[in-house]
Parts: sequence; C-alpha cells; structure tokens
Amino acid sequence: MKLSRGSAILVATCGVLWLLSVGAGMAGLWIHANSPGIAEPAPRAWPAGSVLRLAPGRATLVMLVHPHCPCTRASIRELDRLMARTRGLLAAHVLFLKPDGFDDDWARTDLWSSAAAIPDVDVAIDSQGSESARFGAVTSGLTLLYGPSGRLLFEGGITPARGHEGDSPGVDAIVSLLREGTSGRSQAPVFGCSLRDP
Repeated sequence: MKLSRGSAILVATCGVLWLLSVGAGMAGLWIHANSPGIAEPAPRAWPAGSVLRLAPGRATLVMLVHPHCPCTRASIRELDRLMARTRGLLAAHVLFLKPDGFDDDWARTDLWSSAAAIPDVDVAIDSQGSESARFGAVTSGLTLLYGPSGRLLFEGGITPARGHEGDSPGVDAIVSLLREGTSGRSQAPVFGCSLRDP
C-alpha cells in the first residue's frame, strides 16, 4: 500500500521526533551517570570526636553510605575488590546513615549485608548522620583513606560513574598509596545519592 505524500511526511516527521527523543533521553542518562555528587572537604586529620578508631599500624578507610542509594551498590562491590587487592594493608569502616525518626532496620538493607560480608570491613549505623557530618560527607559512597598517623591520604569515590563498576581513579589512587606509599592523586569524584535526603 502506497502512502500519500502527506502521510509519508507525517511518518517521516514522527520518526525524526522519535529519534530526537531517544537521543535526548540517552544524553540525559549519560549526563546523570557522569555527574558527581556534592563534595565538601574532609578533615585533614582523623576527627578526635569520632566513635571510630584508627587501625593500629595500617591505613583506615571510611565509607559513608545511604542504605537506599542504588548507586552505592557499585561502591560496595568496588570496596570488596579493593579489600581483596590490598589484603592486610587496610581496615575499613562502612557507616550506614540512619536519620532521626527511622529505626535500625531502615539502615540494614541488602547493602549492609554485602558490606558486612567483606573481610576486614566493620559496618555500623551512623545515627542522625553524626559521623557523616564529622567526616564532611554529603554524598553516598564517599570514601576516605587515613594513614596510621591519622593523616588524610585520599578522599572521593571509588566508582568510575554513578552506579557503574570498573577501573576508577579512586581505586587506583588508594592501591598506589597502600602499595607504593605515593599516588598521583589524592581526590576523585564521588557518585551517589545525597546523605542529607532520607
């Protein structure tokens, strides 16, 4: 069946509009995936008021997470790989936000179980975000590395993009700091949900 000229123009126009819509949607997703969260400076030295303790004789990593952030799944999986690559060089704390008015079960999601299963990782609840505030964390997945003396060595994320796994500047920097004592970078973008929005 042959389309009339007007019908052919209408079909072509609809096709072009559909392609433009798909392209705009894909561009929006790409921009969202590659837009880091808000970052505030972390304390340059281990905060004296923290309930956490530095690991004696080795580096201490602190990751602050929102228990309902889908992007943080990738951060927990990357932490698992990082801990395997640096076995014995690092102790880690993963703190799960629990805002005022929520019970502990709200914070104990499957992310909690995944983090708790990683060797040398201690998981705990961050009641009312007090530790997040102390460490200057505003985006889920923020990872901080402190040396045995309590000096900040690295701050940022350990995923390459929002919700994505794979090679990342953050993991490379931490591994280099732990194995070689130096790294070309001390910061990386962090990709995740806001820790200020329950």
